[in-house]
Amino acid sequence: MDRSFERYPTTAAVRRLLPSADGPGRVLRGVDRLERWSGADALIGAVRAAVRAAPLGSARDVLHGRWLGHPVHPLMVQLPIGTWLSAAVLDALPGHRRAAQVLIATGLATAGPAAVAGWTDWAELPKEQQRVGLVHAAGNITAVALYTASYLARRRGRVWRGKALGLAGLTAVGVGGALGGHLAYRQAAGANHAEEVPHRVEPGWHPVGDIAGLPVGRAVRRHVGEVAVMVVREAGGAVHVLADRCSHMAGPLSEGEILDGCVRCPWHGSVFRLADGWNVRGPATAPQPAFDTRIVDGRLEVRLRGSAGTDAGSDAA
Repeated sequence: MDRSFERYPTTAAVRRLLPSADGPGRVLRGVDRLERWSGADALIGAVRAAVRAAPLGSARDVLHGRWLGHPVHPLMVQLPIGTWLSAAVLDALPGHRRAAQVLIATGLATAGPAAVAGWTDWAELPKEQQRVGLVHAAGNITAVALYTASYLARRRGRVWRGKALGLAGLTAVGVGGALGGHLAYRQAAGANHAEEVPHRVEPGWHPVGDIAGLPVGRAVRRHVGEVAVMVVREAGGAVHVLADRCSHMAGPLSEGEILDGCVRCPWHGSVFRLADGWNVRGPATAPQPAFDTRIVDGRLEVRLRGSAGTDAGSDAA
């Protein structure tokens, strides 16, 4: 075993916090326990219902980032975080009181829209992610409260008090950001859960099964190698095939509702066009991998389309 890491000694306290060969440290164990903690589930349910009931209309997809191809919340949070971090740097230098105050005010003004986008995404996540997300939001709300107090203190001439409150706010932002990173990278919130499909399907045509065995007007699950696909046979004879795992959170599209040439994910309601996999409505921000189809001697064969959402036609007869 390579034990070269032992050349870099750490204190006992740090070793208890960090992962090691023996398992996760206290930080990971704490966040893992947070994922399993059901104590706030009633609150989560109430907040989730309120966010979903908000009359956002088409703005909901804008907040999800469907127009951008990925969640917009991580982009929007750069503004308050960047201005508050810059204010902390100026606080350490003489003669920049006014500039630091303006930066803090700018961060407060941009934190609201970023939070709205974050709550919109959060309401469409699984319970384990919502538990972490609620604490992530609590950290950011604490930061906003501290920076508001910091701004007011500065306005009243209490500069050192304002600096101390700003430093506390930046600490809260750091905790919230760490949990946001856990959501994004450990729990894959906002990631494209269908991205792996083009890497797992070999080029060329693949048999799926007898066309006679496919029901008309209803989605069913079949497989291309080890990749699950959703197959829909229309009354006119056309056959549509999409990757079965929803790009939003891997929900089974084959269990979804077929309506007006689209499939609606049964988990969070994302809508994809059967013809090409385009995400017509969020919360999914990425289209669904689509397959060309053809029928040979009564058997359905499929081929992964060059890219989801293209206008490549079907060879189905």
